[in-house]
Amino acid sequence: MLTQPGASVLKSILVLAVACCFSIPAGAALPTEVDGRPLPSLAPVLEEVTPSVVNIYTQTRVRVRSPLLSDPFFRRFFNVPDVPRERVSQSLGSGVIVDAEAGHILTNNHVIQGADDIAVTLQDGRSLQAEVVGLDPDTDLAVIRVPAENLRALPLADSADLRVGDFVVAVGNPFGLGQTVTSGIVSALGRAGFRGLEFQNFIQTDASINPGNSGGALINLRGELVGINSAIFTPSGGNVGIGFAIPSSMALYVMDQLIRFGEVRRGTLGIIVQNLTPDLAGAFGVAGGRGALVSEILPGSAGEKGGLRPGDVLLGLDGERLRNAQDFLNAEGLLPVGRALQVDYLRDGKERTAKLEIAAAQQLSGAELNPRLAGAEFTELPASARAGGVSGVLLESLERDSVLAYEGLRPGDVITAVNRKRTDNLDDLRRVMEGTRGPVLLQLRRDGEVYVARID
Repeated sequence: MLTQPGASVLKSILVLAVACCFSIPAGAALPTEVDGRPLPSLAPVLEEVTPSVVNIYTQTRVRVRSPLLSDPFFRRFFNVPDVPRERVSQSLGSGVIVDAEAGHILTNNHVIQGADDIAVTLQDGRSLQAEVVGLDPDTDLAVIRVPAENLRALPLADSADLRVGDFVVAVGNPFGLGQTVTSGIVSALGRAGFRGLEFQNFIQTDASINPGNSGGALINLRGELVGINSAIFTPSGGNVGIGFAIPSSMALYVMDQLIRFGEVRRGTLGIIVQNLTPDLAGAFGVAGGRGALVSEILPGSAGEKGGLRPGDVLLGLDGERLRNAQDFLNAEGLLPVGRALQVDYLRDGKERTAKLEIAAAQQLSGAELNPRLAGAEFTELPASARAGGVSGVLLESLERDSVLAYEGLRPGDVITAVNRKRTDNLDDLRRVMEGTRGPVLLQLRRDGEVYVARID
């Protein structure tokens, strides 16, 4: 039952509603102004933004080979030529023009990875063929290039200025319908915990994001890019109001690296960290449970040279406080090789500082190890994977016409053993491959599953 003040308010609203009904003739359009002021609309902003958002269509030809065709006796007996068949798969996504003069478009890595043909459709209806500039699976970002003719770039904002509750607009190509605009707010910042990505600092939004929106723009009300739409949380396959975008600050660094080098040249401090549980925070005397616990220091690394030890609690990098292990990984991944920085840490209840320098990550070419591994590049496993209890060597890149690619391996696989001998690091891989002359038996992990591949 309403109190007297509530009843008074309700009565006023009803009177106002009746008055409005009688003041607008039947069939008349809605007013464009109220009290002399125009109704709010996103149309003026979107007129400037939408020409910068493109639709992306890809085709990928995948070689399909029957297991029976791997048997030379079967091929000879039935006179079957050793020619693999092809299957063509198609996908769609979105992209954002970030440099009109160079024709550079920013999108998601998963939109174009492995594609043989990439077609970009502009808002004005033009369709252009694109080429890949660079890919970064660790952040799920990529840059492609189209002929630079009458393009319009979208300005970037600093995503660090975003606050929960800010209004945002998503522009993309959901379900291949064509350019679509949805709106919402910033629901949360600093989201992480997604499988398969090394660096995570997502913007969460309730602006509708669906399949096909990947790589599209998340903009503020000034028409500036604040994020690249990347993923959704959905139990049904459709939008439920929980979407995620890569912050523009991270995208800007990755984009610059991809354009300059064709890849992101990351370094490492050689420090393996883990999150502080409440029990660990209490044991180490960390107020508020914020920071990252050092669980391992790689031999010869910058961390070891700087005097850090397992059991230290990292509190900040260059004055920026760390909330958890993911904060440390994100900060480390966005620092160039050779950059010197200050690390604040806690040891024996006392805060200390150390000066460290980001060192280049060690790489090993497969051709150096064995001709069967030509076309592959191996690196040490990222700190985040080691913190999860996985050991091995990361297959960082792989040429598409290589033997390993033909046998089904792909970048991101973790080689855990070779010829039944463990390979916890690059030194192990080099040592095991020395003297190997015959077939190579690779044991690998992918998406939590274990596979074995025989390389003849």
